Amino acid sequence: MSDRRLHRWSRRHLLQSGALAAVPVLLPPWLRAVEQTPPRLAPFSRFADVAAQAGLTQPVVYGVPGLVTYINESMGGGCAFFDYDNDGWMDVFIVGGRRLDGIPLDSGNRLYHNNRDGTFTDVTAKAGISDPGWANGVCVGDYNNDGFEDLFVTYYGHNRLFRNNGNGTFSDVAAEAGLLHPGNRFGTGCTFLDYNRDGHLDLFVANYVDFDLAHAPKPDAQVSTCSYEGVAVYCGPRGLSIPTHALYRNNGDGTFTDVSKESGIDKVATSYGLTAVSLDVDEDGWPDIYVACDSTPSLLFMNNRDGTFREDGLMRGLAVSAEGQQMAGMGIGPGDFNLDGHIDIYKTHYQQQAGGLYRSDGKGQFEDVTAAAGIYGERRFVSWGDGIVDLDNDGWPDLFCVTGNVYPELERVYARFPAKGPAIIFRNLANGHFLELGEDAGSAINARHVSRGCAFGDFDNDGDLDILVMNQNEPPSLLRNDAPAGNHWIKVRLVGTKSNRSAIGARVLVRYGGHVQAQEVMSQSSYLSSNDPRLHFGLGAATSADIEVHWPSGPVESHIGLAANRLLTLREGGGVVISSLR
Repeated sequence: MSDRRLHRWSRRHLLQSGALAAVPVLLPPWLRAVEQTPPRLAPFSRFADVAAQAGLTQPVVYGVPGLVTYINESMGGGCAFFDYDNDGWMDVFIVGGRRLDGIPLDSGNRLYHNNRDGTFTDVTAKAGISDPGWANGVCVGDYNNDGFEDLFVTYYGHNRLFRNNGNGTFSDVAAEAGLLHPGNRFGTGCTFLDYNRDGHLDLFVANYVDFDLAHAPKPDAQVSTCSYEGVAVYCGPRGLSIPTHALYRNNGDGTFTDVSKESGIDKVATSYGLTAVSLDVDEDGWPDIYVACDSTPSLLFMNNRDGTFREDGLMRGLAVSAEGQQMAGMGIGPGDFNLDGHIDIYKTHYQQQAGGLYRSDGKGQFEDVTAAAGIYGERRFVSWGDGIVDLDNDGWPDLFCVTGNVYPELERVYARFPAKGPAIIFRNLANGHFLELGEDAGSAINARHVSRGCAFGDFDNDGDLDILVMNQNEPPSLLRNDAPAGNHWIKVRLVGTKSNRSAIGARVLVRYGGHVQAQEVMSQSSYLSSNDPRLHFGLGAATSADIEVHWPSGPVESHIGLAANRLLTLREGGGVVISSLR
């Protein structure tokens, strides 16, 4: 379907749904005749980039700025908020790279310790976690249930499992854990999950392309898979072979067994895998796996509850767009945007493709509501890290994503394809529709970067969600959220006992003000990134909430009438520990 025909369909759909009045800034010129003034809205959050004053000052080396020869220079990487020393404050991990011609002194991954005063200290050298290479993604989870969060980092080459030693240092134990794959692989998405519900975190790893740097073709405008709009660009992913993906079962003794074949995961070699998210899409109590895939149908591996999976993406509405188009899937932001107690998905795509919003029915079926929600008109940028997150604590989760092109040479020929892009916020209007914000959310949102992953978390423990962004070849962004006063919130930290200690896979329902919102504890989301594991719920005017926890091991526990503006630590089979954040 052509863009103009699709917009005519979108116009009819929007008019029928009543959404058009809420989204005037998103409409193309031929729809603006029917614009109406948006409703008067309460103040929204404003964001300031405080990375420099916070001490996040080291540029993230990734290829050569403005020059990309091969696909491995373009795709990295992710970032994470996680508390590696268990002091209650989110630390920061940034995935880093190198250059084709060598490894600069300050290249590689970086770990920053939270000083609890709005600043961070670079502890990369002490932690032993730099390991320069073509790193891509990160997922977080306590794979050995020792009470300290570990990191798995994917690479073009060999992946790393950084075991947290509990003393501020990490050790790469990928080889002894059985997680090294013969030869080079292009690892991208990864997620810890307990697919067999034995209390130990297993590991899924997505792979992007079969790629050999030593024999890779260079940009060539005469080759369709090495050019874009007549400009010579790096080759791929189309034209490159599609790899299989991997599943590793945790043996409970610090080692893993590759069960890709017996689980059915390696039967699927149809798509270029990027971000991997584990969530229970059909709410049967067993974790499934969703993989955003580039230029090919995205994959949904449904858990058969017997150690095997089946791929159901197309039949469940998550493989392609509503028009049947194969999208360039980058990031996955799960969340409950319409407060029906089911987790929906916001997926980012390539330029000239709208980000996709997929509404869940709670039974494993999804409907593409991109046009009806009013976000179809924003198609200017290549979009990456994203989330369905409540940025202003009004109780209605918003949409957020970061952008940045993969072909820096394009803007020298076409101004409409800039190398750097802004962050994008779609404000939830509490009626199924969204409004794109610009300067109203602060100048930091419009600042241009070549961004990739982003992570959401409360780094300063002030009760709202801040945003960490990985920017290629410049320092990361740390977007401090100054949320409007008056709205309430509640945070939920889960500790598994029979379930895995990280409680990954736990599903939480929070009821407040006549609404119900669902979230799950996840190891990876956004683009190759990992969020603050403390689930954050804006409550709006509500001053208390009821909480229902569906633990991965099976039990359901309820806690009634809990006061707002608190951190609640819930231990499986135990009580509630209520504390302030500071």
